[in-house]
Amino acid sequence: MKSPVLYNKNINKLNYELLSLYKKQFNLRMQVYSGKLNKTHLLKENRRNIARVKTIINKG
Repeated sequence: MKSPVLYNKNINKLNYELLSLYKKQFNLRMQVYSGKLNKTHLLKENRRNIARVKTIINKG
């Protein structure tokens, strides 16, 4: 997810996006613990997306 796309969203949509990213992070963690996640780079990518959304919300 790129930052310019996020800047065009309002706060409610950003909060919804943040919630969905947290759910995705939880699911990825469960896959890691069960040994089913082969693409471990998705964890890092998701963590960075969460940081992007939080940064834009705080700049609000």
